[in-house]
Amino acid sequence: MIGILGGSFDPIHFGHLRAAVELRDMLGLREIRLVPCGQPPHRSGPIATAKQRVEMLRLAIGDEPGLVIDEQELHRTGPSYTLFTVLATREEVKNDSICLIVGADQFVAFDTWHRWRELCDLAHIVVVYRPGWNLNGQLANPELASLVQERLTDRPGELSLARGGKLFFAQLSSMDIASSRVRGLIRDGKSARYLVPDAVLDYIQEERLYR
Repeated sequence: MIGILGGSFDPIHFGHLRAAVELRDMLGLREIRLVPCGQPPHRSGPIATAKQRVEMLRLAIGDEPGLVIDEQELHRTGPSYTLFTVLATREEVKNDSICLIVGADQFVAFDTWHRWRELCDLAHIVVVYRPGWNLNGQLANPELASLVQERLTDRPGELSLARGGKLFFAQLSSMDIASSRVRGLIRDGKSARYLVPDAVLDYIQEERLYR
């Protein structure tokens, strides 16, 4: 069973890393693939180049077991739709279980994603949330609300029994870190230490990123 965790990673920070290792251990994932986005369909593009973001990922994960970098979206033209990433991964892993990891703020707008219904069949959807968050009243689309009722499981062991199709909510440690905050601190000449790994911070300084 593998996990897919996409993002701009501009830059990667301890919030990303902690979520990845907690999910790896909670769900018993063989690996989590960190997928840097090429051309985000719903936001402006990253500041750092693809090469710089991959290098920051490499420095951040080091030799941590089960965390790997998947560059497929960086080599694809057009918007980086998650569907195509999952389809490519499905073709590779065949009948293995895939867990698509999304944040709670992303999931409430999941029905705006490209061909989102297909995603729900191709992979399990693992929704990451922080303590205190509540889904009640946040789903405007009745079809998405119905999907939650039909496919929700609170038993992570069920995810390994099928290729996809389940929905699991995972409460993780509260780490209120955002890449935009890291960039803002650096832009303002303030310290971003302890928000990102030291090796990543050194690289940001060497490359004069986010200034």
